Amino acid sequence: MKPSPDNFQDLYLESLEYLGIDTTKHDIRFVEDNWESPTLGAWGLGWEVWMDGMEITQFTYFQQVGGLECYPVMGEITYGLERLALYLQGVEDFKKLIWTESEQGRVTYADVYLQYEVEMSKFNFDLADVDALFSQFDFFEQEVQRFLDKNLPLAAYEFVMKASHALNLLDSRHAISATERQRFILRVRTLARGVAQCYFDSRRAMGFPLASAEARNFVEKVLARGN
Repeated sequence: MKPSPDNFQDLYLESLEYLGIDTTKHDIRFVEDNWESPTLGAWGLGWEVWMDGMEITQFTYFQQVGGLECYPVMGEITYGLERLALYLQGVEDFKKLIWTESEQGRVTYADVYLQYEVEMSKFNFDLADVDALFSQFDFFEQEVQRFLDKNLPLAAYEFVMKASHALNLLDSRHAISATERQRFILRVRTLARGVAQCYFDSRRAMGFPLASAEARNFVEKVLARGN
């Protein structure tokens, strides 16, 4: 949510109640855990939310995205849906979660996703073509720059995501050393910063149409001081 409301935590706890979780009967704790994505140049302050000893949510006040400072600070709540469902359905194995009830009988999470998990795990860890991934990463990197040169930050963003995914696959295949990994992270972060700056510039050229007058004036003052 942007800007993050003052009662953000209260709203979150109310959302758990709305789902059917009685917060007076569970041990719910906010444990400091500042989130960071070096690859995307993003970080924020926040907490993990534990319920009865298991993490169910990540709570983050974003300070920076794509290497750019956030104003106003954004609040993000990332729910662990399957973990919450374990509590709501009273089961201990995610594969036993009820996906739906149909005329043919009960459909579980495993019925829907287990085969996908098995096959994609095999692909991610054993079969993804390493040489192809290196080539794809280079191509995606080139495409980002090509779209940025044409002032198309949204198209460039899609290829940043593809480059990041290729890096994750290379990492899962153990195809890059720790030193190489840092170099690749820097390459993706540079792309992300370029996209963020290009998008910011395009919105500024439009007069930040979705921002409040207060936010627009503040940003322009900050930019003026920087110049």
